[in-house]
Amino acid sequence: MTEISVPELSLVVLVGISGSGKSTFAARHFAPTQVVSSDFCRGLVSDDENDQTATPEAFELLHHIVGIRLRRGLLTVVDATNVQWEARKKLIELARSHDVLADAIVLDVPEEVARDRNASRPDRAFGSHVIARQRKELRRSLGKIGRDGFRRVHVLRGDEIDDVAVTYEKAWTDKTHLTGPFDIIGDVHGCRAELESLLVKLGWEVGPDGAVHPEGRTAVFVGDLVDRGPDTPGVLRLVMSMVEAGTALSVCGNHEQKLVRALDGRKVRVAHGLERSLEQLAAEPAEFREAARAFMDGLISHYRLDGGRLVVAHAGLKEAYHGRASGRVRSFALYGDTTGETDEYGLPVRYPWANDYRGLAMVVYGHTPVPEPEWVNNTICLDTGVVFGGRLTALRYPERELVSIPAEKVWYEPVRPLAAATPARDPGVLDIGDVDGTRFVETRFGGRIRIAEENSRAALEIMSRFAVDPRWLVYLPPTMAPPETSALEGYLEHPAEAFDEFARAGVTRVVCEEKHMGSRAIAVLARTPEAAARRFGIADGTTGSVYTRTGRPFFDERLPELVDRLREAAAPLWDALETDWVVLDCELLPWSAKAEGLIRDQYASVGAAARVALPEAVAALESAAGRGLDVGALLDRTRRRAHNAARFRDAYARYCWPVSGLDGVRLAPFQVLACEGRATAVKEPHEWHLKTLGLMDSPLVTPTRHVFVSLDSPEEREAAVAWWTALTEAGGEGMVVKPAAHPDGRVGGRVQPGVKVRGREYLRIIYGPDYTESLDVLRRRFTGRKRSLALREHALGLEALTRLAEGEPLWRIHEAVFAVLALESEPVDPRL
Repeated sequence: MTEISVPELSLVVLVGISGSGKSTFAARHFAPTQVVSSDFCRGLVSDDENDQTATPEAFELLHHIVGIRLRRGLLTVVDATNVQWEARKKLIELARSHDVLADAIVLDVPEEVARDRNASRPDRAFGSHVIARQRKELRRSLGKIGRDGFRRVHVLRGDEIDDVAVTYEKAWTDKTHLTGPFDIIGDVHGCRAELESLLVKLGWEVGPDGAVHPEGRTAVFVGDLVDRGPDTPGVLRLVMSMVEAGTALSVCGNHEQKLVRALDGRKVRVAHGLERSLEQLAAEPAEFREAARAFMDGLISHYRLDGGRLVVAHAGLKEAYHGRASGRVRSFALYGDTTGETDEYGLPVRYPWANDYRGLAMVVYGHTPVPEPEWVNNTICLDTGVVFGGRLTALRYPERELVSIPAEKVWYEPVRPLAAATPARDPGVLDIGDVDGTRFVETRFGGRIRIAEENSRAALEIMSRFAVDPRWLVYLPPTMAPPETSALEGYLEHPAEAFDEFARAGVTRVVCEEKHMGSRAIAVLARTPEAAARRFGIADGTTGSVYTRTGRPFFDERLPELVDRLREAAAPLWDALETDWVVLDCELLPWSAKAEGLIRDQYASVGAAARVALPEAVAALESAAGRGLDVGALLDRTRRRAHNAARFRDAYARYCWPVSGLDGVRLAPFQVLACEGRATAVKEPHEWHLKTLGLMDSPLVTPTRHVFVSLDSPEEREAAVAWWTALTEAGGEGMVVKPAAHPDGRVGGRVQPGVKVRGREYLRIIYGPDYTESLDVLRRRFTGRKRSLALREHALGLEALTRLAEGEPLWRIHEAVFAVLALESEPVDPRL
């Protein structure tokens, strides 16, 4: 059996005359979705696959579809004759434009075989002269198709066509199966002594023949192992032995590429430390020189590691190039994105590609010396100029911990002083460019989320004028999704729909938490002023903040007192969580403490008017009925409206009580969002949250009542419904149903983090006193947009917390926080 191997990400071009069996071959070896057929495209644009007049439009469509698939990183097979050089040329150019490899599979069958096959197909009415012409063009192409630009050309003849197996090759850059942990090491430049010292500091055991880590860590070198330093051969010996032993990986740097060209005798400019490498290698045995040349020549442009979550390239790599293969990808990985200009030192000016990076993968690189490593959009440069007297730096992954050692001396005077490198951006400074305009925010929990320009402008007004100090503003809560509308008589929302939704999603156990009727509050608390300064960069003596779901502070002048009371209530958490700071998700009660103006203007005015007008209307109608007028139906409706208005007043009045200063204010915490040592505490099961928050024994704190429900137990479901019914009939708002735990610690995705189920009487506040008279109309409400919004905002909130826990700069955290507020401007029914 003949074996054909094609890259997993590539363009496969089938070449053969009509009747050679290309479509049969494609159907046998590739998935239907992978094959783009010229006949099919011809049918799409003309309703007739044999309409040759539609061929130009058909191929325009074919190229468009192929381009989309290649851009999305999908293997694509083109099923067309492709016997003409011009047809193949366009496809090769398309592959190159998307930085993927192209293979050709030629089916070379005799002309008479193809003619007989076409004769047996009534849809192939063209004459034998067409087959003869295609055969002639194919014979003309076979001798030079290998020079067209294909990576490999596979020519199949006779029985080979039916007796072939197609296999897939992983890209050389694809090391996604390696999950680490990794120690990623910046530019070494011949500094063997510093490299050994750094490895020892990282816990490696270094010997004359290599290095191993007792915990099985893998070293990853970002390139530029050679030139400028005192011991290029020593660095190569150590790294080569580690790579051969499987304890290290290395990508190619521009200095390795230039050194290989020099060793090959090619004309290069001997400068920038190359002269030192050549001199040092000249003193080595010829066998070592050849082994070193082969090693450096075999280094590739970049690696994708840990399922694609980590990318290592010498000069960095923008997202569109990850996992791709082309000359421009290699050039970018080795040299970065240059503008074509030079600075005052004669060095190339590099475009700051990292400022525009929005990919999910962490990109670690070197190449351009920086005084200090800094995180820029999930990228970091580790070249801290050890050969210039700076430091040799490593990043421990996934810990995101930086480890460095100082240079023993200045081994090579830099053309540009190290301190003259582009200064690092102040991580605590916000820039309007980070949030203005239409933006796409990459999240680990919900993919790429679009923020429209008009929504950003609306959020900018609030953030710039009313929000708390952005250093406290580390999270904004998402909107809450309602359940699917209930079909039960008299109900718009009911727990059964929420239970069924989670059961369909594979959730086996949920928690039902009392929904407090108050104002959503986020509390950020530090144990001491010193802890606030250390963790949040706030050194004015304040120790926290409590703000609304739109980032505005509660109570303004009384906020410091509220924070102090909360810190006192949170005292048991410091030791229990082993933390000096904590972020809590809460509800601040009563509703009237923040929404008094809203209640007075929007609800109380309706209630007061109804209390005055409807009894008068009932009395007048009763008088008219007593005089024999036929007003019975109107009287009944008005009595119902008066009854509904009284229930409406009772509903909102339950959430109002007198507050003097902070006396009467309560806080109901229900989730620990983040704290020291927990990447995102929201990954913890809800039992942990409720138990932990139960330690806060204070008059200020109101506990959140709850019940757990196994969804496969009808009895537990019924008990939870009875609990919800009693809660709402006693005046409670309702409950929030959440997965009790996240499977395998995963959060985000398409499962709602919580579904609110509100009681019948509470919904009078939302839909109006007489909403029960219009349930048939309200049941047609559309919840899809609200539920989509809840998932997107939840993903952004988790991303903000993750960036906080991983120590990313404030502006990176604020990008996700700001996006949550921006999404709140989307046109969604506010009653949902």
